[in-house]
Amino acid sequence: MGEGGDGSSKPTPYEEALDALSSLITKRSRADTSNNGDCFELLSDYLKILELEEPISQLKIIHVAGTKGKGSTCTFTESILRHCGFRTGLFTSPHLIDVRERFRLDGVDISEDKFLAYFWWCFERLKEKASNDIPMPSYFRFLALLAFKIFAAEEVDVAILEVGLGGKYDATNVVKAPVVCGVSSLGYDHMEILGNTLGAIAGEKAGIFKPGVPALTVPQPDEAMCVLEEKASELNVPLQLVRPLDANLLNGFKLGLEGEHQYVNAGLAIALSSTWLQRTGHLEVPYLEHTTSLPEQFIKGLTATVSLQGRAQIVPDNNESSEDLVFYLDGAHSPESMEVCARWFSLSIKDDSQEKILSCQSLDTSRSSHDLVQRNPDGKSRKNSTQILLFNCMSVRDPQLLLPNLMKTCASHGVYFKKALFVPNTSVYNKVGSHSLPATDSQVDLTWQFALQRVWENLMLGDKAGGDEKSTGAVFEELTDDTEMAVRSCENSAVFPSLPSAIKWLRDSVQKSQSVRFQVLVTGSLHLIGDVLKLIKK
Repeated sequence: MGEGGDGSSKPTPYEEALDALSSLITKRSRADTSNNGDCFELLSDYLKILELEEPISQLKIIHVAGTKGKGSTCTFTESILRHCGFRTGLFTSPHLIDVRERFRLDGVDISEDKFLAYFWWCFERLKEKASNDIPMPSYFRFLALLAFKIFAAEEVDVAILEVGLGGKYDATNVVKAPVVCGVSSLGYDHMEILGNTLGAIAGEKAGIFKPGVPALTVPQPDEAMCVLEEKASELNVPLQLVRPLDANLLNGFKLGLEGEHQYVNAGLAIALSSTWLQRTGHLEVPYLEHTTSLPEQFIKGLTATVSLQGRAQIVPDNNESSEDLVFYLDGAHSPESMEVCARWFSLSIKDDSQEKILSCQSLDTSRSSHDLVQRNPDGKSRKNSTQILLFNCMSVRDPQLLLPNLMKTCASHGVYFKKALFVPNTSVYNKVGSHSLPATDSQVDLTWQFALQRVWENLMLGDKAGGDEKSTGAVFEELTDDTEMAVRSCENSAVFPSLPSAIKWLRDSVQKSQSVRFQVLVTGSLHLIGDVLKLIKK
């Protein structure tokens, strides 16, 4: 921040761009039907204003939809093709810390200078032509248009696009002729928008299918697969089922993203990459079925350190005694992904307890758990570990589906949480950028966090609680000496008025219990993951 002539803080050029971007955020619910068909039709007008119709038609695009794993699939695909020597563009969402994370060129977030140049080029042209009939595009639609401008201007060889939400009416679906499409694992999420059945959700995702363009998918529930096959048949789309990657094909190396579920995403990424190579004249036969070996470039692409923040990521606190406070970050927010997250967390902390310690002197780079773990070099006895849950989810999601899956899966691996902490997100939803200030603790409505707490306490206490808040209140206890820090503390959980107050409690607890190592699972919301990363990396 610079200083203005009157002594006030002057925003930087980048913050000015973020303020302009923030003006495009609507407070309208994403379930508002006007977010779909009506606004989608305006995208063709936006493309004309930005003169992007021809440039988009020249891009060689890989388009990926799905409920779970689409971001990981896109990240693996980009890495494979980059290691094959191609100039890559990758568009993903959401971002966790900086909006530039959404736009990657050759595996690196776009530079601030390039972002500013392309941002204002698009924003000013759209602003100039804006009218009642063609208003400024909404936030995500603008970002998708910006991605097309960036990738076309930078002349990437391949553009990998992750669908933001659904498929049929997603802004990325203005692409008329991708080289290949992919659908990652499907499940129940965004049901208020996409429908209450797997069939309805699959129908929305299949909206990215284009006549005659190959489509690839992973094993799906029968209801979803039937719909995908039906939609593919209607459009004469060759739809192929892709099996998970056989770990033996990696020649002893580990995937660059952690978790057993990543072998499903890696298998899809191999199929997407090789189909793209085949259809663009760089490969005779794609690697789909009966593969007994992979090219060295594919193995390097899959096993290289892949940066995808907030997915199975382990980060020590950047504070004193950081080894004793470790955050396990995963943005799971559907029932299925919550099970995967719980399994990853349980296995990760078990690996850690087997004579291993985290060794991370710097948080400059994002690393997966197998990069951060090494054997205890001095042979000292291990500290006892305590597992803590730090949780929030959007109010449109059902905690009665998320929290039981998390608790039961962890319990099946012998992992039990000593305390669950429920917090509001720090992120301000009508503002982009870390310079925007959240509401103070006293201004935050914690009704939703109290509801999450009741679900957790009832799960922990069973019939003793019986869903009665008074019964839950009977087990209240003082969490710390600072009684104002925790708004409401129960035997198994606590609600904090802000994320910083919860982090402070964790850090204080580490200082008070120096014989205990705190392992904190942060999940339920990618926004929460981003907020935690901002705080612990300071």
